Amino acid sequence: MRILLVEDEENIREVVKLNLELEGFEVVATGKGWDGLKFFREQHFDLIVLDVMLPEINGFEICEQIRLSDMEVPIIFLTAKDGSTDRIAGLKRGADDYLTKPFHLEELLLRVNNLIRRTSKAPENTPEIAEFGKNKVNFRTFEAEGNEGPFILTKKEAMLLKLLIDRKNEVVSRNQILQSVWGYDVYPSTRTIDNFILSFRKYFEEDQRNPVFFHSVRGVGYKFRDEG
Repeated sequence: MRILLVEDEENIREVVKLNLELEGFEVVATGKGWDGLKFFREQHFDLIVLDVMLPEINGFEICEQIRLSDMEVPIIFLTAKDGSTDRIAGLKRGADDYLTKPFHLEELLLRVNNLIRRTSKAPENTPEIAEFGKNKVNFRTFEAEGNEGPFILTKKEAMLLKLLIDRKNEVVSRNQILQSVWGYDVYPSTRTIDNFILSFRKYFEEDQRNPVFFHSVRGVGYKFRDEG
């Protein structure tokens, strides 16, 4: 299980990180809000521990950005603000829990474990693991096995790959991909999608020039084909 910890007070960050690691979690920690958002967008996390008062961008704004693309990952706020107004503000923005400073580490660890237990079960209608040809992808951990052995997909790669596999043997338009994977607020160029497809061919196709699984449909979009 992987946890993202965003806390600008170094002593608190180091103590919390150490204790989470002693509990068996893999922890990515930062004291900067923008770095926290960057890590979230590029990697998979099972839970996020988020300070409210951060430099650059505050925790409430980070939580709002996260909820634009992920309504499932549990978020716990850590904050020195203990008023009911602040608690309500945090919960309205999509947080699952709210812990005020100073706090007992044991209480934080209990809340983390309770949230992860509550949310770790994958939805029954969503296959966690996809296999095609000699390839294998775990959409929960982003672990994949392809032409060059095991590797880790980025979050965007996993989102795009899952969209194509869920719609296998159908053409998925560029607009559908942009809306589903990048959201309505950020639109990269369509060349970015082309580069992702090229990466998938490199990862998973035995002959990249004659792809079996990942096809471009000129002027329309892309198709994942799997007859297996």
